[in-house]
Amino acid sequence: MANKYDVVIIGAGAAGLMCAATAGKRGRSVLVLDHGKKPGRKILISGGGRCNFTNNDVAANNYVCRNPHFVKSALSQYSQWDFIGLVCQHEIDYEERDHGQLFCIDSAKDIVKMLVAECDLPNISLRYQTDISSIMQLETGFSLSVNGEIISCESLVVATGGLSMPKLGATPFGYQLAQQFGLKMVPTTAGLVPFTLHQQDKNSFEELSGIAVPAVITTADGTSFKENLLFTHRGLSGPVVLQISSYWQPGQKVSIDLLPMLNLAETLIELREQHPNQSLKITLSRLLPKRLIEVLITRGDITDKPLKQLNHKEFEQLATYFHQWNIAPNGTEGYRTAEVTLGGVDTDELSSKTMESKKIKGLFFAGEVMDVSGWLGGYNFQWAWSSGYVAGQNA
Repeated sequence: MANKYDVVIIGAGAAGLMCAATAGKRGRSVLVLDHGKKPGRKILISGGGRCNFTNNDVAANNYVCRNPHFVKSALSQYSQWDFIGLVCQHEIDYEERDHGQLFCIDSAKDIVKMLVAECDLPNISLRYQTDISSIMQLETGFSLSVNGEIISCESLVVATGGLSMPKLGATPFGYQLAQQFGLKMVPTTAGLVPFTLHQQDKNSFEELSGIAVPAVITTADGTSFKENLLFTHRGLSGPVVLQISSYWQPGQKVSIDLLPMLNLAETLIELREQHPNQSLKITLSRLLPKRLIEVLITRGDITDKPLKQLNHKEFEQLATYFHQWNIAPNGTEGYRTAEVTLGGVDTDELSSKTMESKKIKGLFFAGEVMDVSGWLGGYNFQWAWSSGYVAGQNA
């Protein structure tokens, strides 16, 4: 006799656990299946182990999605304030950091414990280390073969995440399942991920590994972010690079303002009047890390000479160089270090109000598996909570 449940949820991550707790509170019998040994593995390592669980300021424009309006309904049905209320109810201490980001003060484990506690109902079962060998659509509902056992359900929720961080168990299972049922996909790529550089640039800049500077990066389509830029032994990272990587297309250059806080041409003209004999190298080393200036001189990108030997045109050229430093990334670090997966199940296939497939009755999606990716700063977790809640309310 098949084990029957109202709802089977595949994936015990942020979206899956939120969905389970929500459906369980409606009185639905719920089974959560995960191929890993424990729940919420991505939550545990997020935010340096402190979990940036949401943001004080969440809006549709904080998300990358082919349909920019798709996220609005779920975010309004379950907002950041709803999740913050849950965190407070469980007496988890948190703090606000830059840009409205909210982090646990103690540990990301607090968020996982909270979600598991929310699922501690007699009608919710969590099973780990499960292997799903097949899923079939029935006349009403679905049949799954799990570790050799047949399980049937009325509603099936796919909350399997994306491809980022395979060491945490990321797989394309959710995408394969969507394709099995004939849903369209948006091609996937790594998002919120460091850039790698072409060999010549890598050789020049790898010695700057660990140096960070405030910067504004702009992509070819005009999208820009202002945050810290970090040089690494393989390329460029830091919050500003992770943010812009979700908008960058292979082969494109990015334009980086290395001195966003000042007008370099005006500053150099003032400094020439005060210190005409001072070298350009020493002058620029007071505005940017000395090692960076030395590398740029070694590369021949700028020429060192006393300020008094520089004319207005040369000052303008220097300003253009530092305010619009153009560099073409070779690529990204890929899914290995990416925080999210761009692309996934096409949102045109889903109801924005319920997360249910428009084609397959009873089939729902939640979280990163669909073509919704948030900015850095707690937005991806908020999408997990919002979409998980909405799926749980309707599954």
